[in-house]
Amino acid sequence: MTILIVGGSGFLGSELVRQARAAGHTTVATYSTEPGDASPAAWRPLDLRDAGSVDTIMAEVAPRVVINVSSGRADWAITAEGPLQLAIVAARHGTRMVHMSTDAVFSGAGRVHYDESCFPDPVTPYGAAKAAAETGVLAVHPKAVVVRTSLILGYGRSVHERLVHQLAAGTFDGALFTDDIRCPVHVSDLAAALLELASSDAAGIHHLAGPDALSRHELGVLIAKRDGLDASRLPTGLRAESTVRGALDVRLDSQATQRHLRTTLRGAREFLQHGATADQREV
Repeated sequence: MTILIVGGSGFLGSELVRQARAAGHTTVATYSTEPGDASPAAWRPLDLRDAGSVDTIMAEVAPRVVINVSSGRADWAITAEGPLQLAIVAARHGTRMVHMSTDAVFSGAGRVHYDESCFPDPVTPYGAAKAAAETGVLAVHPKAVVVRTSLILGYGRSVHERLVHQLAAGTFDGALFTDDIRCPVHVSDLAAALLELASSDAAGIHHLAGPDALSRHELGVLIAKRDGLDASRLPTGLRAESTVRGALDVRLDSQATQRHLRTTLRGAREFLQHGATADQREV
């Protein structure tokens, strides 16, 4: 099938492009600044804030499915309104849509375990923008899939893995919080699960996160041990005592979604046992 991957030059997007091509799908990906590889025919520049550009690219590519893994952080126009524009166009063209969301839509206040039935209650501008996008996408494209995930790791290239190296080397001034708990997922597992959902008839909210709940510091120690770093050099701290806004303990429950997938979402304790260049599954 023909797949349009919006945000294909990012960390998750690049893995999606790789796996989609490996599976034999005709794959076109978009970028905001630079394409992800040297194959220009497979890349299109796209600004999600430009409704006309979104309509043009959908008409040109005519994908069977569009997967949105773009990231505009807390920029409301990109993160909240952009996916809504994409969903409107996708619905008009009769195109299946998978939209990537995040555990940042939850506060962690009063509970820590969140399944697909839980309503968003964000505490950051980024979380609020993502929550708004979820509502907007499903309002205009009810058959769309909205996927929430947690910290994405893999191959030593994620933000989290690079941060651990900087902290261990003393080149970054910061700390790994011991009270900030998430459910990390490997980028190859997440990409495989997204492609599986894209080719199914699933709709609505789905959770794709790993089964292991770890603090940022616990995760950092696992990364350090995998990469031969001195874990004792990793500084610790408490988010609750810092100026960094965000939820403390948010654990996505992915069991309902996992039961319907062939792809197994491994826990961080499993996939971080291997070297950074060998921590992938066969796809």
